[in-house]
Amino acid sequence: MADGLHFGLFGLHRGENTDPETLTRRAQLAESAGFESVWVGDHVTLPYGAQSMPSNPADQPRLEVVVALAYLAAVTSRVKLGVGVIVLPQRQPVLLAKQLTAIDVLSRGRLLFGVGVGYLEPELTALGATLADRGAMTDEYLAAMRAIWDEAAPSFSGRFVSFTEVMQRPLPVQRPNPPVIVGGSSPAAYRRAIRAGNGFYGSRMSVEHAADVLGEIRALAQTVERPAELGELEITITPSEAVDLNIARRYADLGVHRLLLWPTGVDGPGELDRYIETVGSTLIGRV
Repeated sequence: MADGLHFGLFGLHRGENTDPETLTRRAQLAESAGFESVWVGDHVTLPYGAQSMPSNPADQPRLEVVVALAYLAAVTSRVKLGVGVIVLPQRQPVLLAKQLTAIDVLSRGRLLFGVGVGYLEPELTALGATLADRGAMTDEYLAAMRAIWDEAAPSFSGRFVSFTEVMQRPLPVQRPNPPVIVGGSSPAAYRRAIRAGNGFYGSRMSVEHAADVLGEIRALAQTVERPAELGELEITITPSEAVDLNIARRYADLGVHRLLLWPTGVDGPGELDRYIETVGSTLIGRV
């Protein structure tokens, strides 16, 4: 990653952003303001009436993540396109590998592939996954997708997915595969990031919380083998507090590479547009 702290914008798949003109305007505004990346999230379905957070109501409109990324690829030209995170056990990995390859090709290599295990049992069950198997499925699906992306005629034999000498073309622009960013807030997620991720993503963390998590990850890295080809583990954090220049520098001092900003309470007419412009003028390029 280049020197300096990068900034991403999360949430362009939700709420009023599901209007195509609004989505296009804000994605292009973020790109022109200097954001390194724009990100969407992944919930295919949510339990009726579920309120995981006041800012995350179940009945809020959400675009499906693969479709949203494809749309964003078409209306932008430079900004990276991230998913934070796709709930991997809920997806068929051979099909998903093809879909994400298409996005990486059509965006000319701008995809950031965030993965997580999920946490909502009704959603997992509706899509053929279980809480008990979600971690094992995530590990296996990720390995299968990497085989499809990396090998000439891959074969894979696992508990949840198997195939023999299948081929997908084209290959992703980013070789050997789009960056894999593992999200989560548990030791299992930290180990998965070390073993198999190009990056780690922690959502809704204060500076102090992020410091604790990064300390735990660095301690685990002394005992968990990391393939040399993965290089340095890139750290992405969504802050739980409002970010000013001082707060941003504190995250940077921890070794954070990217702050993924999730604006909340920015709902009035034009407020999110002004927020994007303000971040561009006050934070980007200053840390």
